[in-house]
Amino acid sequence: MTRTWTPGSPDDALTAIATTPRLVIALDFDGTASPLVPDPMAARALPEVKTQLERLAALPDTFVSYVSGRSMHDLRIITEHDDESSVALAGSHGAQYWFPGVGASDAPGSTTEEGAREALWAAAQPIVDRFEGVGLEPKTFGMGIHTRRATPEVEKAAFAEIDALVADFYPHWRRRSGHRVLEFSSRVEGKDTAMTVLREHFDATGILFAGDDVTDEDAMRVLEAGDLGVRVGPGESAGTLRVGTPQDMAALLKALATERAARQE
Repeated sequence: MTRTWTPGSPDDALTAIATTPRLVIALDFDGTASPLVPDPMAARALPEVKTQLERLAALPDTFVSYVSGRSMHDLRIITEHDDESSVALAGSHGAQYWFPGVGASDAPGSTTEEGAREALWAAAQPIVDRFEGVGLEPKTFGMGIHTRRATPEVEKAAFAEIDALVADFYPHWRRRSGHRVLEFSSRVEGKDTAMTVLREHFDATGILFAGDDVTDEDAMRVLEAGDLGVRVGPGESAGTLRVGTPQDMAALLKALATERAARQE
């Protein structure tokens, strides 16, 4: 049962994760570190989230990562990430990675057929153009269709046509739906894969993962004893705690950083 965490209140689960020897804080970006915005490429982490992640990353045996469905190229833009960053990245739902001191790499797996993405983008664009408020996001392994500016009726119609198109082109591609977005990928990895990779890379004894959408539940469901899942916003979740907004997520990170720092003194 997921319980609501109220900013400023103590919680046994938060205390437990704060005291784990090697901690990874892994956050979804859109809707978790950043509010959802009409233009996906305009998303930026809240300043208060960035401040608390910087505090956490400066603590011993504490590692920070963003875990997103965005392609690595776009993820580095919206997270304002550079090669000197101490923040790890998992992009494309766990098919791409960037680690401090290591750099970028793709997870082992099949590559997209040459020209496959471009053919799908070219076929999808005329559909997208016919629907007001709908946009196409090219991705490394596929595409996303965004409807944050569209009405629910337009979204339903656009998604139906895109579903039919992809069924004709690449019926074996993985389909994902989320908050005002429909995605297709030639890769099968999910955010559950990212949890395994991050745990192994950092030799983590505990992971705090937070997310706001259906695809984040892939990660929530594989968290282990000693980990902590945090759901941001409404919706059924396998997470232990729930906060209402990205602003509340910042408050939770502040409480975590304060408690972890105190325990390490």
